[in-house]
Amino acid sequence: MEWRGRRGSGNIEDRRGVSRVRAGSVGGIGVVAVVVIGYFLGIDLTPLLNDTGSGQSGPAVEMTAEDKAAGEFVSVVLADTEEIWAGLFQTQLGQAYDPATLVLYKGVTNSPCGDASGATGPFYCPGDNKVYLDTDFFTTMSQQLGAHGDFAMAYVVAHEIGHHVQDELGILGKANQIRQQVSAAESNAISVRIELQADCLSGIWAREVQAQFGTIQKGDFEEAVNAAKQIGDDTLQRNAGQRPMPHTFTHGTSAQRSKWFITGLKSGQIASCDTFSAKQL
Repeated sequence: MEWRGRRGSGNIEDRRGVSRVRAGSVGGIGVVAVVVIGYFLGIDLTPLLNDTGSGQSGPAVEMTAEDKAAGEFVSVVLADTEEIWAGLFQTQLGQAYDPATLVLYKGVTNSPCGDASGATGPFYCPGDNKVYLDTDFFTTMSQQLGAHGDFAMAYVVAHEIGHHVQDELGILGKANQIRQQVSAAESNAISVRIELQADCLSGIWAREVQAQFGTIQKGDFEEAVNAAKQIGDDTLQRNAGQRPMPHTFTHGTSAQRSKWFITGLKSGQIASCDTFSAKQL
């Protein structure tokens, strides 16, 4: 993806200058193990990293060249999502699009949806309409999950913005309300449809990146499809040494995630991403 020298977004909240740390006895490789295991299992294991459960502000964090480049990359991707979704809302829905803010952080930070950390991974919080992202997750993607390339990273940002699109359309709030009223298995099944729709929306975004900006390079779409496959629930559970348990899936299988990304990529239509009406995911 050609991104250097391009316009960035003004909707970035950079909290990386100060790290919120927790007192605790787990360190070094132990921290990495807890974070990776937590991501694989879909469980926030950050309480294991502390003794008291309360956060404290730590010393200023040194920003490396890699940190700065990652922040610039995310800003460009976010700017693309803003321009693309503003246009699609107008042409396909006749509505205005209100962009999300993206919070960059290192370590741990607060959100209305709970602590954001390496163990939670990137997420969208409807409580403040913000995406939370520690760019160290990109390293985890490449080294631990087998999702390589800059467009794999762009896919992650576009997927989380997909949740904001759902929120703007009133879909996310209704789905989450229903999830609170049903069994755990039914709630997980609804969660899968939420996530697959966000994958489809990210596919629409990828299509428009090429159509509007012409910044797609050879292999970019394949990087995104591979990323979708590598973070399927079945693949993550197998990689964590577990037997895949469909009733626990919250994001969809590798085949489903890649399928819905490709659906959005091929169609370019928001209406094609109606996973809630789909009989076959």
